[in-house]
Amino acid sequence: MRTRVKFCGLTRVEDAAEAVRLGVDAVGLVFYDPSPRSVDIAQAREIVATVPPLVAVVGLFVNAAPAKVRAVLDVVRIDVLQFHGDEPPAACGEFGRPWIKALRMESDTDPAVAIAAYREAGAVLLDTWREGTPGGTGESFDWGRVPREVERPLILAGGLTADNVAAAIRQVRPYAVDVSGGIEAAKGIKDHQKMAAFMREVKRVGTDETETA
Repeated sequence: MRTRVKFCGLTRVEDAAEAVRLGVDAVGLVFYDPSPRSVDIAQAREIVATVPPLVAVVGLFVNAAPAKVRAVLDVVRIDVLQFHGDEPPAACGEFGRPWIKALRMESDTDPAVAIAAYREAGAVLLDTWREGTPGGTGESFDWGRVPREVERPLILAGGLTADNVAAAIRQVRPYAVDVSGGIEAAKGIKDHQKMAAFMREVKRVGTDETETA
């Protein structure tokens, strides 16, 4: 099975258009005001207008009030919700949309136990833990901690770049990879050359393994 790709933290129409051209499976919009990659409703609507129907739009929230989530859903096309805070399973599932739960890999986190708690999620995303930072750290974690068998489709995030994504895929075998900082010129501003390099590396893993099968 090929590895899916999500480019997250998009803030510009031209970056979304390039992501689509490169063949990503999903684009992520951050609705978390403290983030330098956060977008408002107007930005989100403009970006989404460039995304065709078969590319998923993921809306990322961090401990957001339900009213805020609904306010976005009312006016922006969001295909999948991603919860990146301390949201319990019931809170994630109350909006009638597919959802992803991000889990940060603290030193004492047992990923198998954490994943099992969110068995209603469409997928779980494992990300690097840094105190006070819900995501976008630009740092990777020990991929050896990822269980070989998990109950939900697994998305790998945290410090991925064109230089390490192939190794990450070979080791972890995730359903998808999620990248933000690793394809940026500055926070929220994507670098199109880095975007293209990242996609080449993901596709190269699949091509290499097909040829050797």
